[in-house]
Amino acid sequence: MLTDALTDLAREVDARCRLTGEFTLRSGAVSQEYFDKYRFEADPLLLRRVAEAMVTLLPSETQVLGGLELGGVPIATVLSSLTGLPLGLVRKQAKTYGTCRLIEGAEVAGRRVVLVEDVISTGGAARAAAEELRRRDAQVDTVVCAIDRFDGEPHPLSEVGVQVLSVLTKRQLDAVR
Repeated sequence: MLTDALTDLAREVDARCRLTGEFTLRSGAVSQEYFDKYRFEADPLLLRRVAEAMVTLLPSETQVLGGLELGGVPIATVLSSLTGLPLGLVRKQAKTYGTCRLIEGAEVAGRRVVLVEDVISTGGAARAAAEELRRRDAQVDTVVCAIDRFDGEPHPLSEVGVQVLSVLTKRQLDAVR
């Protein structure tokens, strides 16, 4: 059951972000609705409310926030500001110039990194990021997200030892319509 504050947040995110039509998701699946996270991420007040709701989801052992390119970066930046936790910006692939880094910002080796994502459907981007960070000696077992579209058990990310903690689920957004 959602608190009054979370219900209000769900209503606002749903009204602002839910689009209907035919959309191809990152996973390749076709959906009749799409949650355009840029519509809340571009609104500083709504972005802050989403990030504030994420603060309580962070495991106490979190040492670094890993903001996933591109949609996870604005949320992770605000979350870093709210918590004082250092931020690593996780690219989809390493740059081929300059520092040639996959992760910019905070050092992740030997540290517990919590991934920050905007919308998760199948978890493909979070899975790839977790695997890459683990190859760099980071401890990754959690992703926090604004919206988890996946509706079922077990979550696909559990296959790689990553738990998903979401501010809102598609089911919760459907319930406030």
